[in-house]
Amino acid sequence: MFDSLTSSFTAAIKKIRTFDDEKSLTKALNELKKSLLKADVNHKVVKELIRNVETKTKEKGIGKDQFLEALRKTLYELLEVGGAKGFTFASKPPTVILMTGLQGSGKTTTTGKLAVYLKNKQKKVMIVAADLQRLAAVEQLRQITTDIEVELYEDDAKKNPVDVVKGALKKANAGIYDVVLIDTAGRLAIDSELMNELEAVKKVANPHEIFYVADSMTGQDAVRTATTFKEKIGIDGVLLSKYDGDAKGGVALGLSSQVQVPLRFIGTGEKMQDLEVFMPERIVNRLMGFGDVEGLAEKTADIIDEKQAKKLTQKIKKGKFNYNDFLEQMESMKKMGSMKSMLSMMPGMGNMSKAMQNFDMENSSELKNIKSMVSSMTKKEREDPDLLNNSRKQRIAAGCGLTQVEINRMIKQFKNAGKMMKKFSGKNGMKDLQAMMGQMGTPGIPR
Repeated sequence: MFDSLTSSFTAAIKKIRTFDDEKSLTKALNELKKSLLKADVNHKVVKELIRNVETKTKEKGIGKDQFLEALRKTLYELLEVGGAKGFTFASKPPTVILMTGLQGSGKTTTTGKLAVYLKNKQKKVMIVAADLQRLAAVEQLRQITTDIEVELYEDDAKKNPVDVVKGALKKANAGIYDVVLIDTAGRLAIDSELMNELEAVKKVANPHEIFYVADSMTGQDAVRTATTFKEKIGIDGVLLSKYDGDAKGGVALGLSSQVQVPLRFIGTGEKMQDLEVFMPERIVNRLMGFGDVEGLAEKTADIIDEKQAKKLTQKIKKGKFNYNDFLEQMESMKKMGSMKSMLSMMPGMGNMSKAMQNFDMENSSELKNIKSMVSSMTKKEREDPDLLNNSRKQRIAAGCGLTQVEINRMIKQFKNAGKMMKKFSGKNGMKDLQAMMGQMGTPGIPR
């Protein structure tokens, strides 16, 4: 997700070769400046960042570690602008959130992603279809809410979004909902008609917060439109969508400081689970190639049941991990979002996240073959892989349309994976895992 920016920092750090060498510092700062501008970071933000990094580095004495610490501190100061982060709940439910943004920014999809995030926090959520301008908007929300199993409030009889919102809030109060997300209309550009409609909806909804969904693909235009929405409607936070796309990524660095509104969430993939809370300290760690272990733990905790996890750990330690366990884990991992996003949270796995950029767990042909193979097994065979003799393998191959050679290869991979998991679950498992990560290589940043 942060590949281009992380590469920029790595290239700059490599320019510093000796201690107390001003020429190497100048080269490093020039490299950093060039890379940040190329990544579409605002020129004023770049100028301030370079000046602060230079000052902080010289205060401690020029060197790689000093430069690294100065860069880390400066980035944090830049990203923490704007106040509270994440999601703030009202003291008395429901918490009402007004979702705003231009047409095509990913507002409706982001609303669905935010609903999934809240649902994983055990919150009862209602989405309100108040975008009556775009013909496909209500139908899109129907599909999204059906897929994520969240309540949708719509009213085909009403042609005014204000009336729709009134009805939704009445139902939300009666139904004891925790959060109401109101999907409002957008336009291709900011105009008086759009702003008047949003103002009317805002007045009747009396939202606790107004979120603006900015398309990261639009670069610095995202900053300009967010600023206009803030001035005309008032916004409490920005959600940056499509951050996994072809955008250069630099807009995230300057957005909070330029708009003076916190960046609250970032969309990191196409799946409904691919939305992350924007927490400056963790984001800086990922930018520097250090990963985000806390974020990964939280994401995992939302999906995996603690009792099941302990039970599975015991099975792994005893070498009893079977095909049923495998299928359960695959389903859990699908709920966590993109593999690339998860790997970017692991220390030392930045390079591997690039390789996983186009990996889709749900549509992977290899994983589909494995699932087909397991589905062709009997209950006993799934629970006890040691039962799989030659005749059973032949039957399984015929049942799932694969060759016995393919079946043998996948069974061997499964056994090897089980042995590796057993090894890492032992006394020195964490040390072994860290050593393996170290061998895979980190992006050239000193530890």
